[in-house]
Amino acid sequence: MFTYLVRRLIYVLPVAIGVSIICFLLVHIAPGDPLTAIMPVDATAEEQAAMRSAYGLDKPLPVQYAIWIGKAAMGDLGKSIATGRPVADEVFAAVRNSLLLAFSASVIAFPIGLFLGFLAGYFRDTIFDRLVTAIAITGVSVPNYWLGIVLVIIFSVQLGWLPSMGAGPGGSGEWTWDYAHVRHLILPAVTLAVVPIGIVARTVRALVGDIFSMDFVQALYAKGLRHSDVLRHVVRNAAPTALSVMGLQLGYLLGGSILIETVFNWPGSGFLLSNAIFQRDLPLLQGTILILSLFFVGMNLIVDVAQAAIDPRIKRS
Repeated sequence: MFTYLVRRLIYVLPVAIGVSIICFLLVHIAPGDPLTAIMPVDATAEEQAAMRSAYGLDKPLPVQYAIWIGKAAMGDLGKSIATGRPVADEVFAAVRNSLLLAFSASVIAFPIGLFLGFLAGYFRDTIFDRLVTAIAITGVSVPNYWLGIVLVIIFSVQLGWLPSMGAGPGGSGEWTWDYAHVRHLILPAVTLAVVPIGIVARTVRALVGDIFSMDFVQALYAKGLRHSDVLRHVVRNAAPTALSVMGLQLGYLLGGSILIETVFNWPGSGFLLSNAIFQRDLPLLQGTILILSLFFVGMNLIVDVAQAAIDPRIKRS
């Protein structure tokens, strides 16, 4: 297991370097000058040159990348052009809120998706199977930002049961585990959980249905194993693929929640990223994309190791 872990870590290193290069280049090939957002219209050429020098934009791209990645490795992601605050402080505060939202949505989505998918695969080609399939397709097909707006209209505007904006009372961005703050988490977490429920349910349904049709299941019954023991073997064979899908969905929940965070004004990384895009805040944009990308890479590494721990065949391959 230790050898497999070391090998996976070696594979992750070039991926992380490639991700950092792409994050750096993507924001540079976009049209426009990020400094135009903070420089006065009547700024002189000397003032523009001084500002570009202060942010290191007067150097060649390879030099800019080397300086940027060197500082990023030390935890320094630069300063925001729009606010002047350290990018690391803003990004990590936003990522903390996004992690809270993503894990809350996964706590809702994964058990429901696993339960529905397993039952649909077990009762394949029945009315229940078709019902779960319809629910899953609907969940994947409905735009989650539209669903968020509908939920706000129903539960916030019409019924007045739940708040619609912010992470706390008064639109606060500070999180505390109390009833007032948890109420702000319910609507965005439920909205964000709808798509993973459909994806996990469809995946597990197909896995369980295919495994039950395999010859080894019939052989287990022929050997006299109890039905509960056979189910345990089915679950163990389906677990690695299901775990991989859930790990990818958790990464998407963190990095793909920009629309949900915008709808609910949730102070997470998606909301921060959208502001950075509209403000052309280059350091903030780079830092946010880098942290989200590295989190996705790290999540894939954790899933790979967990799969190997569940299924020893993966280590041998």
